[in-house]
Amino acid sequence: MVNHEGATPTAQIAANAKRGLELRARFKRGGTEVGVARAHQLAARDPLNAADIKSMFSYFARHEVDKLARARIWGDESNPSAGYIAWMLWGGDEGKAWAARQHAALAED
Repeated sequence: MVNHEGATPTAQIAANAKRGLELRARFKRGGTEVGVARAHQLAARDPLNAADIKSMFSYFARHEVDKLARARIWGDESNPSAGYIAWMLWGGDEGKAWAARQHAALAED
């Protein structure tokens, strides 16, 4: 089972989520209300429960394909894609790796 200490997002995940919120405010695109709520949770480094971790793991599994979009260059913050902004709201690549580790730990219980 994930304990509260182990389920606290890292400082880098929090920074990515804050950046996602900044990009969304600036460009008026990217993410849903759920993604924005998750970004606020991650930015505050609130401990995540098992349901939150499963949700993050599922988000990243569904949206990895967004990196293949050709309309904009992934990671270009001068004109970011909606998918990139959403990805950052969920903690970015660090959030994906962290959620995978936490999800694996849940599976072991």
